[in-house]
Amino acid sequence: MRTQVGIIGAGPAGLLLSHLLHLRGISSVVLERRSRDHVERRVRAGVLEQGTVDTLVAAGVGERMLREGLPHHGIELRYGGAGHRIPFEKLVPGRAITVYGQQEVVKDLIAARLEAGGDLRFEVEDVALHALEDRPYLTFGGERLDCDVIAGCDGFHGVSRPAVPEGVLTTYEREYPFAWLGILAQVAPSSEELIYARGERGFALHSMRSPTLSRFYLQVPPDAVAEDWPDGRVWDELKARLETVPGFTLATGEIVEKSVTPMRSYVVEPMQYGRLYLAGDAAHIVPPTGAKGLNLAVADVRVLTEALAAYFRDGSTGLLDGYSAACLKRVWRAQHFSWWMTTLLHTFDSDDAYGRRLQLSYLDYVTSSEAAATTLAENYVGYEW
Repeated sequence: MRTQVGIIGAGPAGLLLSHLLHLRGISSVVLERRSRDHVERRVRAGVLEQGTVDTLVAAGVGERMLREGLPHHGIELRYGGAGHRIPFEKLVPGRAITVYGQQEVVKDLIAARLEAGGDLRFEVEDVALHALEDRPYLTFGGERLDCDVIAGCDGFHGVSRPAVPEGVLTTYEREYPFAWLGILAQVAPSSEELIYARGERGFALHSMRSPTLSRFYLQVPPDAVAEDWPDGRVWDELKARLETVPGFTLATGEIVEKSVTPMRSYVVEPMQYGRLYLAGDAAHIVPPTGAKGLNLAVADVRVLTEALAAYFRDGSTGLLDGYSAACLKRVWRAQHFSWWMTTLLHTFDSDDAYGRRLQLSYLDYVTSSEAAATTLAENYVGYEW
């Protein structure tokens, strides 16, 4: 078998890349080790930047997102017994975020690729990368796929990044002394916008997926397991961390999913080796506080699409050679913002009274200074594309 671009991973990065390449007349094959049902059901990020929304709409896969997604024009920072709204419509006019689950984006992309006759292969075993320097090919399940380029879109635990020879990539990482317990509940949201709550008990986030489905996160110890958090304990802790302003009552309901997510920052440089190009979580991880993971993957794919289009159009390699540098500029901005939001809102060492006072001082600054609030808003909705 032969194709122009072999894509490993059927998450948002791999599927969107395949679709954008298809629109440019470039062939691809997508290999995914999980089942289609699994990738369409796994709950992940749900906050889409303005640039991500615009990309999906321009690619012809945004119709359901525009119909069912929830546009938001602000977020609330809650601390010290009060809520403070960061108004996007005032600070960054014309730009917002849309709440639309990552699994819904995946469903839309899979449907679009299959309708266009795309080659998507699920439950593929033993994927391996070969000859990355000049004539790359992939092997899987006893088959071989020759390609001009390989795109590694298979996430942090995938096979693409480890295929790069040792010593080529430089790793930058930071682990945080806590994790997030994620909760999906069959209950209408108690707020029209996201609430980021900072308190002495730890961080909490009130989000949503639809008018009847709410998403919550709790800061928990790094070794926490979901089984240690029965439903009653979850609701008690969410109430303790969120019901801190007069008149707010948290609605409760059936919890349909719980999971624990470790918190880490991670980047590898460069994001390319030979004919292999890494995109999304295969190259970088951000703590979810800033809602940047999915959006960074989309940004990578946009850059890679333009580079591949130029290469297959006239053999130009300039954009491909500069792929990593172009992506990393945005990656490091998102890394800083995600780190900043994380350190601003979470409880660290319980004995660090000095650190807690610094947090509160900066929160006061962000919520009282238009310049500081604009910086948060601009980063949150994403820079112009």
